[in-house]
Parts: sequence; structure tokens; C-alpha cells
Amino acid sequence: MKAYSGENIRTVALTGHGDTGKTSLVAALLYTAGLTDRLGRVEDGQSVTDFDEEEIQRGVSIWSALAHAEWSTPSQKEKVKINLIDTPGYNLFINDTKAALVAAESSLILVDAVSGPEVVTEKVWDYAVEYDLPRVFVINKMDRDNASFERTLAALQERFGRGVVPMALPLGEEKNFRGLIDLVGMKAWSYEASSGKAAVGDIPAELAEAAKKAHEALVEMVAEGDDKLLEEFFEKGTLPEEDLRKGLRAALRAQRLFPLAPACGLRNIGSDYLLNLLADYLPNALERKETVGYSEPDRKGEQITRAVKDGEPLAVFVWKTLADPYAGRISYFKVQSGVLKNDATIQNYTRGTNERFQHISVAQGKTHTQVAELHAGDIGVVGKLKETLTGDTLGAKGSAIHYPPVKLPEPLISFAVEPKTRQDEEKMSTAMHKILEEDPSLRYGRETQTRQFLLSGSGQQHVEVVVSKLKKRYGVQVTLKAPKVPYRETIRVRAQAEGRHKKQTGGRGQFGVARIKMEPLARGSGFEFVNDVFGGAIPKNYIPSVEKGLVEAAGRGYLAGYPMVDFKVILYDGQYHDVDSSDMAFKIAGSLAFKKCMERARPALLEPVMNVEVYAPQEFSGDLMGDISARRGRIQGMDSRGPTTVVKALVPMAEMLEFATNLTSLTQGRGSYHMEFARYDFVPPELEQKIIAQAQAGQEEQVEKEA
Repeated sequence: MKAYSGENIRTVALTGHGDTGKTSLVAALLYTAGLTDRLGRVEDGQSVTDFDEEEIQRGVSIWSALAHAEWSTPSQKEKVKINLIDTPGYNLFINDTKAALVAAESSLILVDAVSGPEVVTEKVWDYAVEYDLPRVFVINKMDRDNASFERTLAALQERFGRGVVPMALPLGEEKNFRGLIDLVGMKAWSYEASSGKAAVGDIPAELAEAAKKAHEALVEMVAEGDDKLLEEFFEKGTLPEEDLRKGLRAALRAQRLFPLAPACGLRNIGSDYLLNLLADYLPNALERKETVGYSEPDRKGEQITRAVKDGEPLAVFVWKTLADPYAGRISYFKVQSGVLKNDATIQNYTRGTNERFQHISVAQGKTHTQVAELHAGDIGVVGKLKETLTGDTLGAKGSAIHYPPVKLPEPLISFAVEPKTRQDEEKMSTAMHKILEEDPSLRYGRETQTRQFLLSGSGQQHVEVVVSKLKKRYGVQVTLKAPKVPYRETIRVRAQAEGRHKKQTGGRGQFGVARIKMEPLARGSGFEFVNDVFGGAIPKNYIPSVEKGLVEAAGRGYLAGYPMVDFKVILYDGQYHDVDSSDMAFKIAGSLAFKKCMERARPALLEPVMNVEVYAPQEFSGDLMGDISARRGRIQGMDSRGPTTVVKALVPMAEMLEFATNLTSLTQGRGSYHMEFARYDFVPPELEQKIIAQAQAGQEEQVEKEA
């Protein structure tokens, strides 16, 4: 495959709610562009970008995947390369979508023509805003029963503003959907079944008036934001097609307008039109603003800006990692600046090591094609880098820049994981290490109090996917124990206490005294340590040891072994001995002071409370609200979206663990829900004692088991 320069590269992420047809549309675009010889179907496990065994089995995208199309348009005879990033749409896997958007220059947001904009539609819009990406909407699945272009357009404009403007209208709806009307060229595109190629002709007479009004509305919206075009519009009453195209392109790139078009990926209607749109209107790789990095990792040090150009020093950012059991570690990267040549040895700025980029390739799903070089703005893959992981920046020696890794939310739910056999136990750690490399949103480790290995993810299905992968990919079988709710502990009132550690064993002893005050902080404040010691009561070199003792004790909790949060400790006094004092003595003193303070500070348990949105037909709304109330939920409101009712509520996570099963039963399988963390709140006293008793019993049982 030839190497494309940045001005001929478009990188677009296909985003949207689950089941909006992103993977099917990618398959249609690739087929129409001649990159595949058949229209791959998700249902048959033949799609290019859902190639993982788990995705094929479940019929949903779990990880982002990369493909590319080569395409030339009537206005651009030279082919352009369109990098397509197919992203997950289900909330449990949405972290991978956010991580993938860092590699894109624009976002194609798919919306179901029946359901309209849904909760993840808003999420991916927000991600695109965060990354400063231009957006294009596609109303997909226009052939479905009850599909409505007008209803979906109105809902999008209500949600995202009048800048959402049609570039095309549908030719028919539901089973009669057969093409579209291009509102720029004012032509009708009619499609034969699955051909992907349209017969372009005159607009049908019965749709001419509607097309004329929509064209005029588009012209007005484009002219509004450009003084020169506005003057031309007032003078002529319209805009010539070429000026309209230029104005629309500028408005899209300035994120003033968000064009919209209808399509049906499964029947391959509208794919050539969309390929033209992506190639002609979306920004190329060089038109993105300067990238921003830092002189040190983790957003530290001096800020550095660098243009996306071949002439700049080479910089490569790794945005995704796959752990293949046969090929080893596969790194997906973006060339932020410079030109990366095959077999180059470059420096990993993050880890201070050198890596050899041998056999750099472009990806078509799971198929990789080797290339000689990749230019600034392009995306590639490379295998078997020794130490490089997701979020690392590499490049030319002497020109270090650190691009910040994507910040992902903390996991919502934890399960205890137990290997089934001793052999599984021996292999589990290595296998989990590889899985964690490719999914940074997971957490895995051993809990000190219960001595259990905990696997934490976005939800139960997320964790179940990991368990399935352990078995199929690495031959490790594990058992999942009941989900562990991430309770926290805190205090309600102020307290003060002294921690005194004194030990004399004949030789040098141990001595340290720490006097502290403890007070509660607002929810979400975490932990704050204040050194208020005067007069040298505790030497400065021992102050960090006191803080360390406090932090470790807070991590172990006081009531039930859960970490302490939202409190402040003021170290105000203490004592030391010239000979017997040590870091260890003051660390223990800090820990003892913590325990004594907790006895007086009215410790309490906090539980995570979730923002929950439940989607179901209107006839089930009463039963749903009753069920949510029975789960200690507080109804926040209800919305109607066509035939669907959305119930919004705040519900403790502990009450949501088995909600999915109940929802299926209550709504005859027609309901769905989405939840995300809202805040921590106090556990009711009657439940608090039960949770503490269960936690203590579990700790005792684990100790007995290990003994």
C-alpha cells in the first residue's frame, strides 16, 4: 500500500449508542470502496471490525477497531485515505471509545432512525467536544419499521442545537427507503439492493418542494457564519454550489454546523455518498490545530506545542494495545509529527528506553499490511514492542514531548476472582497482566483485608468478558464470587488523639509520639494532610513518616476494612528522642493516632449512589418506578421519547446488582438501562451494621481458610 501524505488523510471515529449500526456501516463503506469483496454482516460474524471471538459471540463491539478506505471523489480525483475507527456503543465498553477518539480528527455520530438520540449519543458528543473534533450525524437504519427522519432530526436539534442541519433528505422511509436527496448538488441518489452505487438523477416531483425548502435552510445556515457569504446571499438570494460547498466545509471544521445525512448500512444505501462527504468535507490530518504535550509525563513540566507536519521532529503516540496470544503485544499508534520509517529505532520518552519499529503496518480489522513509512497524521500498528504501553509517547532522540494519556473513569464494580486449580492460579497473574495492558479501565489486585484477588470493571458484563477471555485465550479458568460494592468509610465529627509508640528491647529502642486532629471534609474531597508542628516537636524528616502511617491506616479502614475518604488530618504536636526515634517509630505513631481518633470521630460507611436512566415502553413505567423505589431509589423525573419512557433516578449501587434480571422480567425483555456514578452518600444505620458484620465475618473466614 502506498504511503499517504497528511493532506490526503482523513481519520474519523464512528461513534454512537449501541445497536445504531456502526460496524455494519464500516462494512458497507469498505465494500463500496472496493477494499472487501463482500458486504460483511455482524450477524454472520463476518464484519471486518468485529473480529474478536467475544464480539462475534455476543454480536456487539467491545473494543475499538481500525480499518481504512481509499476513495476519490468527483471534486478530488486523487485518492484519499480514510482511516475508520469503529468504536463500542454500549455503556459498559464506552471507555474504549473515549480512548480511541484521541487518534481521530473528526467524529461520525450514528443515530437510530427509530430510537433517536440516546444516552451514549450525548456521551460521544461530549467526548468530541472535549477533544475538539468536528461532528457529522448519520441517521442510520432508515429501513426499519417506525423509522422517522423528521422525528429524529427534531430530537437531535432539540438536544444539540439548530447547528444540526441536513445535507441530505431520505428517499422514502421504512421498507420504502431507497436512497437520498443531496441538498448541495440538488440531485436524487437512488440505490439498487446492496450495490453501494447510486443512480444519480433528478429529484422526484413529489419531493421537489420539500427539497427546495431544505436546500434554502441549509444555504441560510451556511451563510449566517460568514460575512462574505452572507453578503452574497443577500445579493443573490442563494449561494452558488461551489461557494456553498466551501462555506459548509468551513462551518463544519469550525464546529459551527453539524451536517446530517440518512443511510442504511445493512442494505448499503448511502455509503458512496458518505465516502464523498468524509473525503470532501472533513478536515485532513494537517488541518488539525497544533498538538499539545509536556516536557515531562503526566501533564507535568513545560507545555510544548508542535505542528502536525512531516518536517517536525518525529513523535508517535500509542493510543491502544492488543495482547495477542500468538503475535504478542500489538501497539496501535498515531504519528503526531514527522515521518516514521519502517525498521526505525526510536526513543520511548515515557520509559526512557529504545524501541525498534519493525514491520510497521496499516490495519484492516485483524489483517495487517506492511508499509514502508507513515506520515504525520496517519495511524499504524506495530508488533512486539518490548516495554511500550498505551499512553506512551515515542520519537526522535533529543526532541522529547509527552502527550498526556486519556483519563478514564474508575471502575464501578468489583468481583472476587478465584482460580479453579493450582495450575490456573500459576497462570492467572501473567494472563491478567496481559489483559490489563489492553484494557486500562480494568483494575486487578489483592485486597489486604480479605486476601482476595479483586477484578474491577465498568459492570458485570465487562468483568464476564475478561473471565471468558482468560479461558479462551489463555486457558485459565476462574470462578467469580459475588460483586463487591466499593463502600468507603468516613467520619462525621472532629476528634483529636495522641499516637505513642515506645519500645525498649535492651539496645536501641523505638520512640515516636504524634498528636493529630481529624475533621470531616465535603464529599469527594479525598484526604488532606496538614503539617502544623512548630518548634521542632517532631523533626521535619519524620513528618512524611507520620503521614505515611496515616495513609496506610486509612487505606485499611476502621469499621469494615474499606478505605477512608473525605477527611483532613492536622499534625500539630509530638515528641521525639535523639537516639530512639526513627521513620518506622513515627509511622507506627501516626497509625496509632489514626485508630484512637476514629474511636471518637463517629465513623460511618459511605455507599456509591448511581445516576440511573431506564428506557422502556410507556406501559411499564408504573412497575418500573415501583421497583426502583423498592431499591431505595429516588425518582428524579420522567421523559417521553416517542413510544419510549425514560425514568431517571438516583439508586444505591448495592441495589442495582441484580436489576438487569428484574428489568428483563418487568418489561418482557423490551427495557434497557444505563447507569453511571453520581456520588457517595451515607449508608442508612440499619444497613450499616449488617454490612460491617458481613465484612468482619468475611475477613475471619478468609483468615481461617488460609490458616
